[in-house]
Amino acid sequence: NLTNKFFKDRKISISYETINILVQRTNGERKLLMNELEKIEIYLKNKTRITSEEINKLTNINENYDISELVDNCLAKNKKQIEILMNENNFVQEDLIIIIRTFLYKAKRLLNLINDFTIQKNIEKTISSAKPPIFWKDKDIVKKQIKSWSLDKVKKLILEINEIEFLIKTNSQNSTHILSDFIINKSK
Repeated sequence: NLTNKFFKDRKISISYETINILVQRTNGERKLLMNELEKIEIYLKNKTRITSEEINKLTNINENYDISELVDNCLAKNKKQIEILMNENNFVQEDLIIIIRTFLYKAKRLLNLINDFTIQKNIEKTISSAKPPIFWKDKDIVKKQIKSWSLDKVKKLILEINEIEFLIKTNSQNSTHILSDFIINKSK
């Protein structure tokens, strides 16, 4: 139901077979499914249709750790976890754009959360009033992200993400190294 609603709300054409593939690949785990839907939403920015081939490429769960987990840990400055995730993954060119777009989405969300936190001065209230809602499993890492960044640093990060995206697109031979260096530097 969650997956059907997601695609229906965004007016994305998708077959039931493709939806079943997505649900099976996430083993019915809600957090994992939401992360995969987040990736798909970023990927589908200006599209109205997705194929089962695209779903298979985007949800390459067996080979790579979740991209969202990588970005979340980087924003939470979990350097050791980032090193593990970077060493265990084998990113391809298509993954790099999804990673950078996920970074941009989550950095903008973090900017809004920090702005709300600055006003409310209560981290619990900030997280519970977030739109879209933050799932209970993600609350601890989001708290750490809010504590790790200032408003000005997140604004600067968003500009850097845009610059990195440009570099990745214009330097395809070095794009993996460019993004890896960026992630490692931001996790410190």
